Amino acid sequence: MSNKQEAGQQKSYLSQRVRDLAPSGIRKFFDIIYTMDDVVSLGVGEPDFVTPWRIREAAIYSLEKGYTMYTSNFGLLELRQGISRYLNERYDLSYDPANQVIVTVGASQAIDLAMRAILDPGDEVIIPEPTYVSYVPCVSLSGGIPVTVPTHMENSFRVQPADIEARITPRTKAILMGYPNNPTGAVMPRAEMEQIADIARCHDLIVVSDEIYERLVYGVEHICFASLPGMAERTIHVGGFSKSYAMTGWRIGYACSSPEIIEAIMKVHQYTMMCAPTQGQMAAIEALRSGDGPVEEMREEYNRRRHLMVAGLNRLGLSCLEPQGAFYTFPSIKGLDMSSDEFAERLLMEERVALVPGSAFGPSGEGHVRCCYAVSTEEIEEALERMGRFVGNLKGGR
Repeated sequence: MSNKQEAGQQKSYLSQRVRDLAPSGIRKFFDIIYTMDDVVSLGVGEPDFVTPWRIREAAIYSLEKGYTMYTSNFGLLELRQGISRYLNERYDLSYDPANQVIVTVGASQAIDLAMRAILDPGDEVIIPEPTYVSYVPCVSLSGGIPVTVPTHMENSFRVQPADIEARITPRTKAILMGYPNNPTGAVMPRAEMEQIADIARCHDLIVVSDEIYERLVYGVEHICFASLPGMAERTIHVGGFSKSYAMTGWRIGYACSSPEIIEAIMKVHQYTMMCAPTQGQMAAIEALRSGDGPVEEMREEYNRRRHLMVAGLNRLGLSCLEPQGAFYTFPSIKGLDMSSDEFAERLLMEERVALVPGSAFGPSGEGHVRCCYAVSTEEIEEALERMGRFVGNLKGGR
C-alpha cells in the first residue's frame, strides 16, 4: 500500500488532463434551464428551423431500403464527391474525394481528430479568443498547449495578424481559427486573412480553419482560408451541415486537406468512431443536391432577426456591434458593474431569460454575453422586454 493510501487519501483513477479540464461554461446554465418553466432561451447555438423535408425524406428512404450498415471510414464516396464538387464550385478548391475528404461526426469531431492527428506533446496552437468552447480542450486533450490571442470589440473582434505573429515560438505548430466566429459573429476580411496566410507560410505552420458558419454571412464575403494562394496544402478545412442546413442533430461534418493529413485523421477516426451515421450521410447527399434555396431562405430570416436583436440591445444600453456572420450577438455589459457570469445567472433567475456569459468563451469574453438570434421573432421581442426590465432595475438600484 502506498504512503498516500496509508494516509487515508483516496486514489484518483482519472487522467490528469481530464482533471485539469475546466467544465463548459455553457452547460451549467442549461442544467438549470431544464428545471424551470417559462424560460426564453437565447443560449442554444442551433437553428430553430426543422431540417428541410427533402433532406429528411432522403434519410427515411435510406432506412426503408435498409441502408443501415457501416460505411467506409472515409464516408460514403458519393457524399465525398458532393463535398469536393461543392468546394470546387464555391471556392475553386480541388480536393480528390478518394483521399482528401473525410466525413466526420460533426465539425466538432473533425477539429478533435485534426488536433490528435497533427500534435505532439508540447506543440503550441494559436487560437483567437473569444473562441468556441471546444477549441482549447481539444488542443489540451491532444497533448498540445493552447496559446490564445485576445480580440476586442474595438477591432470588431477580428484577430490582428501582428498579434498572432507575436505569439509564435519554436514550439508553434498550428493556428486554429473559426470564422465566421462563434460567439462574436465576426467575419475576417480578405486582406487580414492574406496576412495570416503569409505568417503561416513564413513560419511553416498548419492552419485549421473551422468554417461551419460559412453560408451565414450578411452583406460581406466569406473567405475560405484554403482558397488563399498557397494555403490549400497547409490548411485543414473543416465544414459541415449543422448550421446552414439546420442539421445539428444529424452529426455530419467533414475535413479536407492533403492526402497525408487526411490519412492521419482517418487513422484516429477508424479506431474511435468507425464512421459517421449512414442515414446522416444519405441526408447530407440530398442537402448538397437540393441546392441553395432552403439555405438562402433561412439566411434571409436570420438577417431580419439580426437587425431586430442588435437594435433592441443597443436601445437597452447594451452596446452591441452588428455581427457579420453566424447567428449570435455579443453585447457589452461592462457598464453594469458585474461579471458576465453573474449577469447571466441573475437574468435567468429574475426574468427567465437564458443567454451565455462571455467568460465561457475565454477570459477575453468577459464583459460580454452571447445572445443567439436563431429563435423566433416573438421570442426575441419577449427576451428584449424582459432584459429591459432587468437592466432598468440594475441601473435604478445604483
